[in-house]
Amino acid sequence: MTPPQLRRILMTADAVGGVWSYALTLAAALGCRGIETVLAVMGPRPSSAQRRHAAEIQSLTLVESDFRLEWMNDPGRDLHRAGVWLLSLESRYAPDVIHINGYAHGAVPWNAPCLVVAHSCIPSWWAAVRGGTLPTHWNDYAVRVRRGLAAAGLVIAPTAAFLAEIVQRYGRRHSVRVIPNGCAPSLFAPGIKQPFILAAGRLWDEAKNVPALDRIASRLSWPIYVAGDDASPDGRIIACSNLDRLGVLSRDDLAAVMGHATIFVAPARYEPFGLAILEAALSGCALVLSDLPTLRELWDDAAIFTELDDDDALAETLESLCRDPNQVGILRRRAQERARRFTAERMAEGYITAYRDLQMMANHAAPLLRAPALP
Repeated sequence: MTPPQLRRILMTADAVGGVWSYALTLAAALGCRGIETVLAVMGPRPSSAQRRHAAEIQSLTLVESDFRLEWMNDPGRDLHRAGVWLLSLESRYAPDVIHINGYAHGAVPWNAPCLVVAHSCIPSWWAAVRGGTLPTHWNDYAVRVRRGLAAAGLVIAPTAAFLAEIVQRYGRRHSVRVIPNGCAPSLFAPGIKQPFILAAGRLWDEAKNVPALDRIASRLSWPIYVAGDDASPDGRIIACSNLDRLGVLSRDDLAAVMGHATIFVAPARYEPFGLAILEAALSGCALVLSDLPTLRELWDDAAIFTELDDDDALAETLESLCRDPNQVGILRRRAQERARRFTAERMAEGYITAYRDLQMMANHAAPLLRAPALP
């Protein structure tokens, strides 16, 4: 049977965190296979550096908006307006597949088959980071997530552990699969290593657990550098007095810093995948990570794992590595070898297979009631 035509993807994204890097990496790899990507960006506008990187991908069309994201405060009206905007993009660009990096817009009445990629979610974040019962003002968010997942023809997650979390929370058990995120190895490579520890990501996100690093930094013989935005979209700023802040770095500048870092530390409370960890491993860093199921799945035997809420263990582990170049060398080699499994090419191959399977399912499905119009 001739496989369905696959020329163009309409993909949603935001420019706030790792989804942006994931989307650009995937779009570039798809472009090498003759597939165009229309990237519909919502939330805060991309920075000038982000736009420059997007412009480097000839197969990518960037379309911007500033609609509030589904995890922001009171997004209901903007989600509706964004849905109308996305349908207009589908009409304009005629994509073969819709790729939603979120949840709510999986329930938009698309003409093309739609898949949803689960990168994170508020209820699982809350359980891991704060614990206890999710506040009732998040009820609407959970309903939107469930509807988006139910409406999608296929649901994808970057790790089996996080997919299990999503299935347990929202009940879907069919048409799901795991496609690990990937990275272009050419963008991250070891440089001349220097005696410092690096952490990177959205510093304002409580899941990154940056305060733990701030508490132990003065006990270490090497400094801890942190790269990333310390101001959240709502203006909240994380306070760290013992860390050396690098601020928000461009992709190339972050790659350069990772190339010189000897150790990369991620004491996260919640991490469905962790692109920065993969980039650091490709850059030849030894990895010290929280003992989370998702990170064990990806980096077991290639990193040192520490228990959450044990500052002494984290400090002792880092200081031991600072004083043991042989162990650091072993960990660096193991991490780099493991990282080579997670290439952009392999990720693209997984998504192309998923797109074609989704098209086949849509073509052979029995006639169903059309998704309801936007309310």
